[in-house]
Amino acid sequence: MDQITEWLQQTFGISLAIQGKIVSSIVAVLLIALGRSLLLRLALRRIEDPRSTYRWRKTSSYIMWVLAFFFVGRIWFQGVEAISTYLGLISAGIAIALRDPLVNLAGWMFILWRRPFEVGDRIELGEVRGDVIDLRLFSFSMLEIGNWVEGDQTTGRIMQIPNGRIFSFPLANYNKGFSFIYEEVPVLITFESNWREAEALLTTIVEDEAKQLGSEAERELKLASSRYMLSRREVAPEVYISTEEAGVLMTLRYAIRPHDRRSSLDRVWRAILTSFEKHDDIDFAYPTRRNFNNAIEGKPGARATIPGQS
Repeated sequence: MDQITEWLQQTFGISLAIQGKIVSSIVAVLLIALGRSLLLRLALRRIEDPRSTYRWRKTSSYIMWVLAFFFVGRIWFQGVEAISTYLGLISAGIAIALRDPLVNLAGWMFILWRRPFEVGDRIELGEVRGDVIDLRLFSFSMLEIGNWVEGDQTTGRIMQIPNGRIFSFPLANYNKGFSFIYEEVPVLITFESNWREAEALLTTIVEDEAKQLGSEAERELKLASSRYMLSRREVAPEVYISTEEAGVLMTLRYAIRPHDRRSSLDRVWRAILTSFEKHDDIDFAYPTRRNFNNAIEGKPGARATIPGQS
């Protein structure tokens, strides 16, 4: 050992004091890492929930690096003035050379403090939408939804988003506050269809689809109303009617869970197709071209008068 220390001193000019600090730093980091490993083994034996396991690993990793930074700093810098100088130099270097990582670190602290979203939430940040699957010091990971895939289903791509984007782009959380979204299904029928009967059929369909979540959605909306100024506090399904160029537009509106959007649309449209199939006086409208003779086909009180005819 003496020969190694003497060789290092003669070859690289590393004094015995510096060599001692290097060895002490390595030992400190190894001991902290060993302590984290032992703690995780003991803790994870009793934990089966994947989300709790994930949080334990992440939290212990953060604590380990903070302790390593503190103890290594104490080894190399002793005394109040030396520690102040050490911290000052580090702060200046970070501020000048690591602006973006510093912003991302501040974003990470903001996410942990204010919790605008958590792992498992579905969010939209700027133009990016997806499910948050991981959170780290400088970025978080999202499983992308939408894009070329309909119904808010995943594309299969994992996107890495810098934490600093939380300060620059609007954030929408599908799960915070009120964990439901409103779905609207437009159904266009011809002007000649029995729209009253169609309305009754669609009302039954949308009520059947929404009833399984009705009481739960109302309960969550009441809780959200205690925190936010909500202008409307109803989640009952509805059917709205308007007219388009090609026919009568009936829009079904109801609350669903964000992850169930495509499966819900599938059930609703299957029910609509099956229901309309049984009624000869209801037909879907689509872009068509036809000739309309108002003098013959128009309503009796609104028909045009043909010159020369009484």
